[in-house]
Amino acid sequence: MAGDWNFSVKGKRVLITGGLGGIGSALAEGFVRHGAEVIVTGRARERTPPVGCRYEAVNLAEDEDVEKLAGRTGRIDTLIHCAGQIEREREMLPDAFNSVLDVHLTGALRLANAYRSGLAARGGSIINIASMFSYYGAPHIPAYAAAKAGVVSLTKSLALSFAEEGIRVNAIAPGWIRTPMTDRGRSDPEIRMKVLTRLPKGSDWADPDELCGTAVFLASSASRMITGVTIPVDGGYTAA
Repeated sequence: MAGDWNFSVKGKRVLITGGLGGIGSALAEGFVRHGAEVIVTGRARERTPPVGCRYEAVNLAEDEDVEKLAGRTGRIDTLIHCAGQIEREREMLPDAFNSVLDVHLTGALRLANAYRSGLAARGGSIINIASMFSYYGAPHIPAYAAAKAGVVSLTKSLALSFAEEGIRVNAIAPGWIRTPMTDRGRSDPEIRMKVLTRLPKGSDWADPDELCGTAVFLASSASRMITGVTIPVDGGYTAA
């Protein structure tokens, strides 16, 4: 119905992979604040799950483990693939390269396949976490950049493939976010200055919770005409 926009996610069941990390935990806390039932995953419970969240362990590089996760968690309304891995100096090596792709890119496909029928039954959605490195080269983390570029393309392909089942598939491309993964860059004066120089005047490194508004919107019925897109949330970095 025209004009019947509902921005609420209250009562929705949301699964967030990598939900113990900097961005994942912020998204989990944001959805809990907005009334959603949230399940977070990690490979090992190295941190305490956000308050109000259920925790499930999973190895996203294993088909069977992902299928078992889907069986334990049941039907969900929104699947957010936020789990990440960086190997830094090792990513030029094929084994490390493949390991990073397996978590970010192939992991996204495993999750989409495992939850497809449940999402279809609930008219659900998928939100993949891409990166500004989906669009730029990264000389020291080529596997991460290649995986994130692949996430953008996979998001489009899944959106088309799942459309007839009423499943929307989108992605968010964060910019420079204050998380443990970016501590190294933020502590390097040269890197920090390069980032600040490129950002529009007045912008700075973002806090993880600044991604929540976009994620909640994409999970709500207010975004029902949006699928197959990647939304940069980067303070204008990719606009320069």
